[in-house]
Amino acid sequence: MLQDIMPKKLNNHYSAEIMPENNSMIFHFKGSDVLVSETSSPFPAYGKIIPEHSVYLFSIGDVKYFLARDMSVKVPDGYTYQNIKKLRTSGNVGKEDFFALFTAYHLSEWYRSNCFCGRCGQRTELYRAERAVRCTGCGKIIYPRLNPAVIVGVTNGNKLLITHYVQNRGVTCNALVAGFTEIGETFEETVSREVMEEVGLKVRNIRYYKSQPWGFSGGILAGFFCDVDGSDVITLDKSELSSAVWTEKNDITGQTDDYSLTNEMMMYFKNSF
Repeated sequence: MLQDIMPKKLNNHYSAEIMPENNSMIFHFKGSDVLVSETSSPFPAYGKIIPEHSVYLFSIGDVKYFLARDMSVKVPDGYTYQNIKKLRTSGNVGKEDFFALFTAYHLSEWYRSNCFCGRCGQRTELYRAERAVRCTGCGKIIYPRLNPAVIVGVTNGNKLLITHYVQNRGVTCNALVAGFTEIGETFEETVSREVMEEVGLKVRNIRYYKSQPWGFSGGILAGFFCDVDGSDVITLDKSELSSAVWTEKNDITGQTDDYSLTNEMMMYFKNSF
């Protein structure tokens, strides 16, 4: 999966004292576009751009990553802004760099969404003691947010339910039933609810598989397998899905890369059940 970059490991310990070095990488986002090189190492090193306002994000191995918080930066020759989703399918960014990109995007969106306090409306400032921002008015401390969600492999004997999202979601690859956990709900309850809402099926024998951070949605994904309970006739939620098909394990093709928990669960079912 995306986070499997051993022997390296992401170190997300925050310190306001960490400053950019010559080999530090700088992320600059415009919405869901990121500044990348067209020819070399994907993200600009410190020196290629020197932002006025930056914040330390994390390190991977010996490389430190920073977020440029400037509204705009001078774009170096050979660099351009490219859409993150399109980068995934371009083949120009490796797994380690893409994991860094997704994690940086998660934090970038959180910083951007919390420039002002949701309680009193005053501006926030970086909180030096830990990864947080603090309201300059009421003093509220705001921490990064995770959005919990489930990925669900619904099984029916030797068949797995493979779905495709509706076209306006911008995702064309094979998928599984998925959805965010609601307030007051357990992961297991989310599994049952999402399967019923998206494909109209009851399930049983819900069992946990693995988890994965997924920075593009600001999420932490929990993977579960479960068995169809009773009728296997699919009633499709056409606002969410364009198709849902019971697929024999030998016919499962997965996705085009090994980044996602969804793909690993498909391949696990294909090869291990």
